[in-house]
Amino acid sequence: MEGNESLISAMAELDLTQAELAERVNDHLIRAGHEGTVSDRTVRNWVTGKTRWPHPRQREALEAVFGCTAEKLGFRPPARRRPSSSPEDPVDRRIFLSAATGTTASVAVPFVGAPSCVGTSDVIRLRRGLDALMEVDRSRGGHEGLERAALSGAAEALAKQKLGATQRIRQRLFSVAADYTATAAWSAIDARHMDRASQLLGRALYLAGMAKDPVAEMRVWNSYAMLAHHRDEFTEAVDAGYAAQGTAIARRDPLFASLAHARTAIGHANLGNRQAAIRSLEYAQDALGKADASEPTPSWIAFYGPAELMAMTAIVRDRIGDAAESEAASHKALSTIPEEFRRNRALATARLALAQLHQRDVDQACSTASMVFPLMSGHPIPGRMRSLLGDYYRDLITLAPDATIAREWGDRYRTEWSRL
Repeated sequence: MEGNESLISAMAELDLTQAELAERVNDHLIRAGHEGTVSDRTVRNWVTGKTRWPHPRQREALEAVFGCTAEKLGFRPPARRRPSSSPEDPVDRRIFLSAATGTTASVAVPFVGAPSCVGTSDVIRLRRGLDALMEVDRSRGGHEGLERAALSGAAEALAKQKLGATQRIRQRLFSVAADYTATAAWSAIDARHMDRASQLLGRALYLAGMAKDPVAEMRVWNSYAMLAHHRDEFTEAVDAGYAAQGTAIARRDPLFASLAHARTAIGHANLGNRQAAIRSLEYAQDALGKADASEPTPSWIAFYGPAELMAMTAIVRDRIGDAAESEAASHKALSTIPEEFRRNRALATARLALAQLHQRDVDQACSTASMVFPLMSGHPIPGRMRSLLGDYYRDLITLAPDATIAREWGDRYRTEWSRL
């Protein structure tokens, strides 16, 4: 006996088990004033093809659940023997009327009043859109267009979760909405729209909680640590780093744990806690060594690996006064950061220039800093990078106020790093 592939496919699309389908059909029956008598066994008979044409009330409930006709769900009415005395068979009349109106018997008419079907394919499509935004961020960095696109994706995910999907699909859509909102928040951080970023992160954390998604939760705490860093709220940055370490995914997956420890290390360095910063870096390195590179990961964390850890190490070492070690870490980062991560390469280059400047190698530092601009050629400089270049120039004129190259660098590149 052949199984009902159409019904099986429809159940998979809505992520329904046999027990869950029985429950939803019974809900419709009860609301219609009938008894909810559908059991797991009833659904199993539908799935296996043992029952080819359910009871009319059950068919109506199935059509309401899936938003399409019973025929579209793979059910077939039993063949009828046409009485020879009938002057006009009602089935023939229906076929004639269908043909006269330009339709065919195979066209399925949606069940009137049925909710739109929302399922796994919607989640996959929205995730692909999120991946596309991550590609834009890797190349260009945060900007208003990216933020608007991310918020649009979040709005679509939240609209779909209201359309009667299963609880699991609804949670996945909440997760997608959390990721889109976190992407918008990250874009705001990169553009240095800090108040806006703070609002969006609060919203993203709420959605991650609704989704019961520890990965999205960890992402938000990671971004909170970055936001606090750029606001010079260094104690809060450390606290956010610890919160990221405490998420279920960081406790379970060493890749996420490594990022959380590295982010905490930057917070400790900014507070001047040298030993705590170095210890956190060691934890990050140990955890990254245990990570399985073959495991699939969300697109938002694709930036993190040995190269990015070296880039973050360069920040920590520079902040605690180890400029030579910072320069070495920056060189290691730049040797392995993928070419498509243009924004990250530009940031690491600016950090390298700072480390060289802090060793009083002014000529080399200015030459290195000037390489940032061709890396970002064709795109506005993100706010976070403009701020870093501003820090570089302030340190340049502080450490070498009388150097001709310092004045020349400022005159030549001030317009470049200020471009929006």
